[in-house]
Amino acid sequence: MTQEELFGLLHEVAHPELHNDIVTLGMVENPVVTDDKIQLTLLFPRSRDPFALSIKKRCEELIAARFPDYSGKISIFIKEAAPKKAAEKKEQKPFGGEDGVRRILAVSSAKGGVGKSTVTANLAVALSRLGYKVGILDADIYGPSQPMLFGVEDYRPEGEKKDGKDWILPAERFGIRIMSIGFFIDPADALMWRGPMATNALRQMIRQTLWGPLDFLLIDLPPGTGDVHLSIISEMSITGAIVVSTPQKVALADVVRGIAMFRNDKIDIPVLGLVENMAWFTPAELPENRYYLFGKEGVKMLAERQKLPLLAQIPLIQSVRESGDAGRPVSAKTDAASEYYDLLANNIVRELP
Repeated sequence: MTQEELFGLLHEVAHPELHNDIVTLGMVENPVVTDDKIQLTLLFPRSRDPFALSIKKRCEELIAARFPDYSGKISIFIKEAAPKKAAEKKEQKPFGGEDGVRRILAVSSAKGGVGKSTVTANLAVALSRLGYKVGILDADIYGPSQPMLFGVEDYRPEGEKKDGKDWILPAERFGIRIMSIGFFIDPADALMWRGPMATNALRQMIRQTLWGPLDFLLIDLPPGTGDVHLSIISEMSITGAIVVSTPQKVALADVVRGIAMFRNDKIDIPVLGLVENMAWFTPAELPENRYYLFGKEGVKMLAERQKLPLLAQIPLIQSVRESGDAGRPVSAKTDAASEYYDLLANNIVRELP
């Protein structure tokens, strides 16, 4: 192999967020090609790039597949740009108590009614089953669902004074810490919340909830791309976004707008991937059959066009609905449906640095 052949091969490896291949982006440095080894450095333009490990793995697999004689002789190093001063400030722990929160993941749908809150609840439990400490901030002020999904509708937050500051204690169920606007308002009033009233309430929950040490805080965003989203983004250092949709065309149109919001230069939040919810329906009496009620693989095809990972395809399963109505996420028990959320959790962890 020559260096020219190596660069030609690496033109096939694209950065999912920068929308170009790693050679054109100038990310390949110090290539060394000899008879007994291949060595190179991948330079990522920002620190903590969520795609660093997956791009490295893709390069290794591609080289080994095309040039099997080099299998086991490939060394790829990752070099990341030093964080900007503004980014360093953003990484400080502005909330959550002295131990803080390691990673914040925004779960978005852009379109309402696609099962985003159910996915958020079950993802949280699936991550907890992997050994992580997880919390949920229910920011869907127009229809908070997490209290019902976890069976904590009657919870009323208590206060605690710590280090001279007043904190709000979250609910906890199945090992998940939960804070929701639904704990503070009557459900009938939620739709009347608008503008400053909504954003001020969210700021208070963000700044005053005593999460304690968490590996993941999942933000259950409201549908759309409005003021609430911008308020949360300005208050929190979000690690990445997960976008949930059904395969239906009318839902996918909103997903594209949601992805564009996260990719906006002023927001710049990595989209970790897409989740296709209600992907198909399989009757219990016909386990080999799949009925695509909302269209077939619409999210999968959108992920390919947007050059994003498809994190999971989750079918329409009765036990998911029943468990949610009962206040016990299906992933909290051994169930065939829980396997889809376990896969989702593992894929998300794999996409993170």
